[in-house]
Amino acid sequence: MKTENFLGLECHALENEQLKLLVMRSAGPRILSFGFKNGDNLFAELPDARIDDFGNDAFHFYGGHRLWHAPEEPRRTYLPDDFPVDIVAAENGLTVTQKTEAQTGLQKMIEIRLPGESPQVIITHYLTNQGLWPVTCALWAITQLKPGGTAILPQTRQDTGVLPNRSLALWPYTDMVNPNVRWGSNYILLDAELDSPFKIGFPNPRGWLGYWWNGTLFVKRAEYDAQAEYFDFGSSSECYCNDQFIELETLSPTRTIAPGETVSHIETWELYREIDRPRHESDAQRIVEALGLE
Repeated sequence: MKTENFLGLECHALENEQLKLLVMRSAGPRILSFGFKNGDNLFAELPDARIDDFGNDAFHFYGGHRLWHAPEEPRRTYLPDDFPVDIVAAENGLTVTQKTEAQTGLQKMIEIRLPGESPQVIITHYLTNQGLWPVTCALWAITQLKPGGTAILPQTRQDTGVLPNRSLALWPYTDMVNPNVRWGSNYILLDAELDSPFKIGFPNPRGWLGYWWNGTLFVKRAEYDAQAEYFDFGSSSECYCNDQFIELETLSPTRTIAPGETVSHIETWELYREIDRPRHESDAQRIVEALGLE
């Protein structure tokens, strides 16, 4: 496998005719860079960002894509992952495996596959319970992207007559009147140009999230199970933003993982070139129709 130095970190490169990813070797599992081949990295680059408020050693964000397990509980969520990972070549890709977390008994693994020469990546996230007791959690796939773009958060269009058809989860710091948020009927648009944190979660039967940045549209998809339970008031998709990055997040249904059991959560990533920035809900709908996103 080809290795590269990125932000002073040793990475393994994975690419096809159109895309290139960089996977960190010294910590993780983390994907630090993603974009068109010979193009810009869409992911946030945060080599010095850290948090050490919760009694553990410092947690380093690095930027890019990572796997967590929900619900968010600081002493467990922000466990450091600054340890070398095992990277093994696989068919059309590779697998990245972390050492078992001593505090939780959970072991994280990500499989990254480029199935062809199209601008598409399949990311399969795994949690294995290597401990002695069952663990109830959800797989939580988080992608940190560069600020300055616009997130497209699709809302359900199910007609339920006189009954409600959706719910939104809001965090205490979420400013409902932030001018960078446009609350549409079918799409919520969020410009990643915020001075203070903002987060929203929601059930996502449409199964995708989008982020426009510098003429490129990043789309990530994850299956939604209408019969399953999800953390955070039923949220299968979430979006967090501050002045340094924006996160597109998907969650698996809540699962109780027995000792020795492995569970998985799949995302598919796609990139599209030469896309105009969506300023209004109608712009988002034109993009969806032009690209056949649904």
